[in-house]
Amino acid sequence: MRKKLTYLFIACVAAIPMLAQTITSKSPHSQMHQELLAKQASHADEQVQLVEHYTFIDLLEEDLEPEPDIYTEGWNSQSVNPFKEADVPETQVIDVTGHYMPCPGFITSNYGYRRKFGRMHKGVDLKINRNDTIYAAFDGKVRLTAYERKGYGYYIIIRHPNGLETVYGHLNKHLVKPDQVVRAGDPIALGGSTGRSTGPHLHFETRFMGYAINPCAIFDFENQTTHTDSYTFTKKSFTQPRNYAPAKSTTASRRKKR
Repeated sequence: MRKKLTYLFIACVAAIPMLAQTITSKSPHSQMHQELLAKQASHADEQVQLVEHYTFIDLLEEDLEPEPDIYTEGWNSQSVNPFKEADVPETQVIDVTGHYMPCPGFITSNYGYRRKFGRMHKGVDLKINRNDTIYAAFDGKVRLTAYERKGYGYYIIIRHPNGLETVYGHLNKHLVKPDQVVRAGDPIALGGSTGRSTGPHLHFETRFMGYAINPCAIFDFENQTTHTDSYTFTKKSFTQPRNYAPAKSTTASRRKKR
């Protein structure tokens, strides 16, 4: 039964078109989301038909072991996580304009706790093909490029002026070096399946002073944009996604046909 469902899921994904992206402007998102809501409201029947796929994908995620957290486990914390808890504010508004999607792939594994392994998956996994180009999500400076055999494989950490750091894991090749300044949309790596990985994908994290924010709180991966022009970080809500669309946008089968 599991194999049959897997083949059904693969067939569904194969039929999903990929969207081209352009660097977003700094104009407000309100009009954009009004148009998205109007367009997506007409797909109610399609949303109902996809419920079985949502459930199936969520169950599969329990079988995927999340990467050990490079910010806290088995690493020199001063090198990978230089932030002190005492310095982290209770709330912070973060400007997320001028972004660029790290890759056009849909989500194959969500952010969240994995009961089977007793730890969090602190990012989202995005579908790619081997050697697909990976892009910087915001302007910033490369803080670290490294390799971690039992988890992230080849990975990159970029620090951004808006206070965020973004993490890109399971890469095949680095295209940037530490201390290199990058712009949103610059190629930074080729995607792959290095480290603890069952196939090509991008493990993508959004961090604020070491806190792993749910990327779905900032990015609307289905529509390849951000939810709003700013994100308000709080220590109570940083694990929660945001969603302004009629259908949830956190798994592969939720990308609608255009």
